[in-house]
Amino acid sequence: MSSTATHIDITSAEKVKAYYELLKPRLSFLVVFSSGFGYALASQTLIGWVNFIIFLIAGFLVSGSSVTINQVIEQKYDAIMKRTKDRPLPSNRITESEAIWFSVVTGIIGLVLMFLATNMLATLLSFLSLLLYAFVYTPLKRVGSIAVFVGAVPGALPPLIGWAAASGVLSYEAMIIFGIQFIWQFPHFWAIAWVSDEDYKKAGFKLLPGGGAKDLNTAINIMVYTLFLLPLGLLPTLFGLTGLTSGVVATICGTLFLAQTFSLMKDISNQKAKRIMFGSFIYLPIVQITFLLDKI
Repeated sequence: MSSTATHIDITSAEKVKAYYELLKPRLSFLVVFSSGFGYALASQTLIGWVNFIIFLIAGFLVSGSSVTINQVIEQKYDAIMKRTKDRPLPSNRITESEAIWFSVVTGIIGLVLMFLATNMLATLLSFLSLLLYAFVYTPLKRVGSIAVFVGAVPGALPPLIGWAAASGVLSYEAMIIFGIQFIWQFPHFWAIAWVSDEDYKKAGFKLLPGGGAKDLNTAINIMVYTLFLLPLGLLPTLFGLTGLTSGVVATICGTLFLAQTFSLMKDISNQKAKRIMFGSFIYLPIVQITFLLDKI
C-alpha cells in the first residue's frame, strides 16, 4: 500500500524523531508498564534487574514493531483522519519501505532479546501479540466491532507475557490479570471510538458495538463490560494473590469507573465519553500498582 505523495527531504535529527514516532512511544510505554507489572507480580524472589530491563526494552521494541506495521497498512486511512494525518508515513517523513524495514529490524531484535532475557513461552506470546495486532486486528477495524474483541487479546497479553517471563508458566493467577485487562479493553476502546467517531468514519473504521452509533445501546454495552470489572478486580484477593487492601481499592476504582458509564447513559455526549476514556487510563495503572503493593 504505497503512499502517492512525494517523499520530502528532512534532517537527520528529524528522521530519527520520525522513526521514534513510528514506535508510538506512549502506547508502547503502556505496554511496557503492563508487562512489567505482570513480571513483578509473578516474581517469587528479588528481581534480576539486568534481565528485567532487557525484558522491558524487548517488549517496547516488539510493541513498536507491531504498531509500525499497523501504520504501514493504514497509511492511506491515516492521511485522511485529522488525528493521524501528521504521522511519519502520511506526512512523508518516512517512506513505506523504510517503515517496513524498521518494523522487521525492531521486531527481530525485540524477540531475540526477549528470548535471551526470559524464555520461549514469553517470546512466543510476544510474537503472537504482534501477529494478532498487526495482521488480524488492523484489517478487521474496517469490518466491524469484532475488531475490538480481537484487539482486546493482544491488548491484554502484556501482563500475561510478563508473568510468563518471570515464572515460565501460565497459571490461574496469570489468567486473572489477563482477564482484568481483557475486559478493561472494551470500555477503553469504545470510549476512544466514540470520541473519534467522526474521524474513524472517514477511514471506514467500524469499532462501536451493535449498529455502530453513538447511542444508548453503545452506552449500555460500555456499562456492562465496565460492570464486569467489579468482580474481576476482587479475584486476586479471593485467590490469595494479593491482600484485602487491593480488593477494596479495585472495588472503589471500579465503582467510580462504572459511575461514569451511567453518566454517559443519561447524557449521550462526547464529553461524557471522553470522561470514560480518561477514566480508563486512570483505572488500570492504579489497580495494577495497588496489586503490586499488596502482593502476598
